[in-house]
Amino acid sequence: MANFDWHAERSDLAGIALLDRAPESEGIDLKAVRLYRLGRVRQEMKRYGVDAVILSDPINIRYATGARNMQVFCQRNAPSRYLLLTADKSILFEFTGCLHLGEGYETIDEVRPSSTASFVAAGPDIAVREKAWAKEMNDLITELVGAGATVGLERLNAGTAIALKECGLNIVDAQQPVEMARCVKSSEEMKCINASLRATENGVAKLREAIRPGMTENELWSVLHQSVIAQNADYCETRLLNAGERSNPWFQETSSNVIGENELIALDTDVVGCHGYYSDFSRTFHSGPGKPTDTQRELYKVAHEQVHSNMGIIHAGMSFRDYAERAWDIPQKFYQNRYYLSAHGCGMTGEYPYLYHKGDFPDAGYDGEIVAGMTLCVESYIGEAGGKEGVKLEQQVLVTDTGIELLSRFPFEDDLLK
Repeated sequence: MANFDWHAERSDLAGIALLDRAPESEGIDLKAVRLYRLGRVRQEMKRYGVDAVILSDPINIRYATGARNMQVFCQRNAPSRYLLLTADKSILFEFTGCLHLGEGYETIDEVRPSSTASFVAAGPDIAVREKAWAKEMNDLITELVGAGATVGLERLNAGTAIALKECGLNIVDAQQPVEMARCVKSSEEMKCINASLRATENGVAKLREAIRPGMTENELWSVLHQSVIAQNADYCETRLLNAGERSNPWFQETSSNVIGENELIALDTDVVGCHGYYSDFSRTFHSGPGKPTDTQRELYKVAHEQVHSNMGIIHAGMSFRDYAERAWDIPQKFYQNRYYLSAHGCGMTGEYPYLYHKGDFPDAGYDGEIVAGMTLCVESYIGEAGGKEGVKLEQQVLVTDTGIELLSRFPFEDDLLK
């Protein structure tokens, strides 16, 4: 890897210049990545008849522009920064004092200060603030695309959406065009995904090496955090590392539980990593110092079989319904505690599509088509209802014209596969 002189030019070490020169960006044309993603959003806006979108979800803003700022804060304080996007104009409304963070992007035509229309910012004057916010946006949208435009919204508080509609705009949900844009990756975008996965795998390797009976789940989980943040990740989206009896059922958040001897330790990474891309694979380890039991090995081998069987049927052109019909049958004794999905899309976060188990498809499933360029995470959780432990495994793959390409490369546990 090339050496970077971080102190050579102080003027070059701000915002986009620093992001584009970071070590994990080597060999990636990030300008091409950003322009591809912006083009995808505009393509889907046109397909769904949307004249303008107002994006306030920081993940979607980063997807459309590349600009990053206080991602977690902005997810719960919308709209504190937002993007107005039309067919030929991109205006980022950036948080107070942060306008410099939006400068230099070829995907952003203009940066303006945002006006936060939230109760925290406005207090009892929230309705007045929302109406003023809506009038400002309506005036701008009318100037750019005409009166009565069709405008897509997501992640805005209800008052702002109502106020926009009262201005005479045709308000629609922006989730469909944005999700459809995000679900197909370019070859250059895949370099970002692979860089994020390699960094996360480094973190998981350090976590695995740190496993010791007597440490808490939180202490072990923090090893992954330290490693991925040091490699320019954003954050871990969930708290999913559990040991022993807390590994069954799944979805028990990481805690102060002390890891015992010879226990299973199940982990789902859920890392929003470098370049903002989601590294989402799951592994289950054994705490030692002894060997895994026959029961532990059975759980692991069944989960391993489910993941690899389902990976083996995926191909471009396959319908979601056909996938559900052909997917691996979960043994009855593990069915009740099954993972809620068989597979799901993955990009900057978990995303479209959701692929359901056959038994869940009639109530929860929807049809669609698996296409080349989708990245999917194939899931398994195996644990008996009332059982002592469970195993979580998951692999991230790219759908190609000829099959799939494995993206997550962290090894499985030989001792648990014997």
